[in-house]
Amino acid sequence: MIRLEHLGIAVKNLEESNELFEKILGRPLYKVEEVESEHVKTAFFKIGESKIELLEATAPESAIARYVEKRGEGIHHVAFEVEDIYAEMERLKAEGFRLLNEEPKRGADNKLVCFVHPKSANGVLLELCQEIKE
Repeated sequence: MIRLEHLGIAVKNLEESNELFEKILGRPLYKVEEVESEHVKTAFFKIGESKIELLEATAPESAIARYVEKRGEGIHHVAFEVEDIYAEMERLKAEGFRLLNEEPKRGADNKLVCFVHPKSANGVLLELCQEIKE
């Protein structure tokens, strides 16, 4: 099973964007979290069974900082939840997709994540994610 887990939106200022999205969506965010390894601070909004993730860079060398500098604020990635991230990574590699990481890594919201290079997905950065069961 694959389902849309969230849309990731790169923002310059998380606090201002949180206020904006609270007004747009008519509901408060449910979680703010920093992922130090990726130099990013995130905020999540629940929308039905999916989510919106706002991402603000915490360091100039982060992927989000580079994205915002090059393209401005906007949709950064589309994330799909999978049941077995390792199997999906192998399946996509066998189909010829280029993955940005060889092993899943810990991401925000208690997930293992892996990214599919945009050059092999019509210019869209795709994220595979799986709930970490501890």
